[in-house]
Amino acid sequence: MYGYNGYGDWGYENMMGGWFGGGIMMIVFWALFIALIVWVVREVGGRHSHSQSHSSSQALTILKERYARGEIEKGEFESMKRDIS
Repeated sequence: MYGYNGYGDWGYENMMGGWFGGGIMMIVFWALFIALIVWVVREVGGRHSHSQSHSSSQALTILKERYARGEIEKGEFESMKRDIS
């Protein structure tokens, strides 16, 4: 089968290079674009959850220190611990 190349010529090579090569390049482009979006979402989501767990463990450490110093009572400690977790 032959294809038109846009320059007034017909030929098999032009059809395969234009349709087949163009189709593959479009698939590669969209695959890379989707992979980029997935990577960005994972990076942003991973940092957010990591920072959240880090701040939660910091808050629990501070809470334990306050309880150990006697600044808060056991009931308050347990209530705040549940709120943090």
